[in-house]
Amino acid sequence: MFLELSQLDVQYPGNPSPAVRGVNLGLRAGDIGVLIGPSGCGKTTLLRAVAGLEPVTGGKILLSNRVVSEVGHTEPAESRRIGMVFQDYALFPHMDVGRNVGFGLAHLPKKEQHQRVQDVLALVGLGGAENRYPHELSGGQQQRVALARALAPKPDLLLLDEPFSNLDIDLRERLAQEVRSILKAANATALLVTHDQLEAFAIGDVIGVMNEGQLHQWDDAYSLYHRPATRFVADFIGHGVFTPATLREVNGHILVSTAVGELTDVAECPLPCAFEGGECDVLLRADDIVHDDHAPVKAEIIRKAFRGSEFLYTLRLASGELLMAHVPSHHDHKLGEWIGIRAEVDHVVTFNRACSLNQRALCQMPCAKAEACEHADPKYQPVKFI
Repeated sequence: MFLELSQLDVQYPGNPSPAVRGVNLGLRAGDIGVLIGPSGCGKTTLLRAVAGLEPVTGGKILLSNRVVSEVGHTEPAESRRIGMVFQDYALFPHMDVGRNVGFGLAHLPKKEQHQRVQDVLALVGLGGAENRYPHELSGGQQQRVALARALAPKPDLLLLDEPFSNLDIDLRERLAQEVRSILKAANATALLVTHDQLEAFAIGDVIGVMNEGQLHQWDDAYSLYHRPATRFVADFIGHGVFTPATLREVNGHILVSTAVGELTDVAECPLPCAFEGGECDVLLRADDIVHDDHAPVKAEIIRKAFRGSEFLYTLRLASGELLMAHVPSHHDHKLGEWIGIRAEVDHVVTFNRACSLNQRALCQMPCAKAEACEHADPKYQPVKFI
């Protein structure tokens, strides 16, 4: 691994709990890692620790097998060969694009400086813009200049802190894909912080989900969505609900009984004995629920959100349980209307029904039996919006 974090803790003076605690991750050379999570979860603190801007209070940070941070030792940021792109880009307004990009190249001869500026501006699609000033550029162009400036010295690692947050929503995902192409073309190793899942999915080779200073899962986007390691990851990624279910084994096959029907022929499902009485919660994503007028199960539309090619329906069963469904937008049903639905689930993601809401992130999949769960709470209500 090019970047390794081992049992990393970062705690600010006067704060009783660490901002980052027990984080382990590895990033290979040439890969792009992304950290996502709610505000205050510790992702920017972790990024600053990697940059050498925050001392660690536990664990280690290694770059190319070299320890750059541990308790009592913090290698200076300028010695780490790390480039950084800040949220506000931090461009010098009195300098043109060429001088901004060449700011970190003073150690090179003038001719090499000029050539390197030309090369990175061409890489980010701004060839010929070296004489323009930041105020003459769009937000997306300023972001590219900041990226070019960070890439110009050929850093070993590039860190990006919410680089798209100042841009229009429609521009973010497209620019994230373009930045990914730029980083791959430069063969750069990068670690990026964002709170936007679409950005993370568009740019990252591997994505880490953080909450309250802990890294819950470090994985590819597909696994985060379909195989969440903790209840918090399932809660944070995508749209769906947790709904009560009962597992039972019949003739060697696992059957999953839910309010929306029996789930059969499912893969990666734990044995019923993993849960007390086979009772658990099943994660049903919005894309697991299919609109079918001929289905025997009916649900009332209580909310809907237009997404262009589809609606995101929030549905209520006659029993009161809630579900969500992606439905093609030409199926424009009214609020209060009852529609037929059925479940199409390829693999079942289960969680212990006894885990309390405020401790759900600590309960792993598959969970232990209910009576053994230290977070058991008899008042837990299993149906939960994501």
